[in-house]
Amino acid sequence: MAAPKPAIMFPKEIVHDTVTLDTKPSASIHCSWAIGNDETQSSRTMIVFLNGLMAYKSSWLPVMAGIIRKHNPAGFPSLLTYDRYGQGMTQDHDPQDQGREKGYGHDLADVVTDLQQLLVQFARGQLHSKLEDLRLVLVGNSIGCAIARLYAQTYPRAVSALLLLDSMMANSNFDWWPNPDAEGFDPKELPADVSIEVLREQRAKFAAMFAPSAVNKESLDRRNAAELLPKSDGPMLVGPGGSSPLVTVVGHDGMRFAEESLNVRVYLQEIASSQRRVGFS
Repeated sequence: MAAPKPAIMFPKEIVHDTVTLDTKPSASIHCSWAIGNDETQSSRTMIVFLNGLMAYKSSWLPVMAGIIRKHNPAGFPSLLTYDRYGQGMTQDHDPQDQGREKGYGHDLADVVTDLQQLLVQFARGQLHSKLEDLRLVLVGNSIGCAIARLYAQTYPRAVSALLLLDSMMANSNFDWWPNPDAEGFDPKELPADVSIEVLREQRAKFAAMFAPSAVNKESLDRRNAAELLPKSDGPMLVGPGGSSPLVTVVGHDGMRFAEESLNVRVYLQEIASSQRRVGFS
């Protein structure tokens, strides 16, 4: 079953603009957001959507539109997503990458620091609130899940809930395919329609995209990800009031994931580019 097409026309509540962090005034990042319209509990909730490496903030716009349409006019929470430096609609690269090894600039810890600064400015400029007074929910996809985990670990008591979708494993080197050049490899164990040549080719393609040392468009250095998040089940995260945040982990079936990934790539190209510009600081 094919994934449903996202609506091309998004609700007027979704605003798009570039934002400059106070800590990095020489570069801007592109954001999309909607201000919660419920004067009660949900208006004090902020849901932040965190991208993977290859799925940009445009992939979250249909989700944001669905939340707004479902909860209007009763009220919906504030919503925010953004393209990190060097990805999607953010053309500027991270200023601190200058002088570093080409392709290996900022790391996940730097991304978390930037995220904190963005949230502080958004809360102050758009919600007229302190960040600590909001109920913060992080929704991540792929490496966005690692960013969400590291943020909650770095800023204890800040995150009320995390939704982790098809999370990447920060403590893995992604060498999951059988190695035909390894001692003891038995080609008889391969499926009938998979040759050693095909296996070797797929190993190389997978490593070029997902290995921690693989270079990406945003120059995000993932080589120390296993040091930043060495365990998949720890440390224990601390939410507001000292209790644990609500954590939900969702993973696709492998075949379904591959099918939907192809469909979504086509649909995202059809998303309208019209934008209302309203900055915040």
